Amino acid sequence: MKTILMSLFVMVIIGAGKTQISAQNEKAKDGVYFITEEMPEYPGGQDSLRNDIAAAIKYPKEAAKKGIQGKVYVTFVVDEQGNVTDAKIVRGVDPLLDRESLRVINELKTWTPGKEKGKAVKVSYTIPILFALDDSKKEKKE
Repeated sequence: MKTILMSLFVMVIIGAGKTQISAQNEKAKDGVYFITEEMPEYPGGQDSLRNDIAAAIKYPKEAAKKGIQGKVYVTFVVDEQGNVTDAKIVRGVDPLLDRESLRVINELKTWTPGKEKGKAVKVSYTIPILFALDDSKKEKKE
């Protein structure tokens, strides 16, 4: 009985792997992958990416005056050379914050490109950028 269960378990895992590969290849028909064997990497890693974005963001004055805040989701492609291309807003908050998010993403450093079967490929990447005002300053003024 144990042998039969192990065989079924192995077949399920193998079947799942084939499905994942097929889905991955379907998503890559336009040449852009969503998941690769080696995902793109920002110089210095995720912490460096967050720090560089935080340092580059300039909260739009008009948005701050109006109290506009929220999370902007930006999607872009890291191409075969590691360049950021095709940046778009997936879910925006306000045109002021959306524009600033695109500006910062388009100015990112060159990444290490993602790889599939040892070959550099285009990979889609999505990043949330949080715009939050410091409410403690408002409370002190009131």
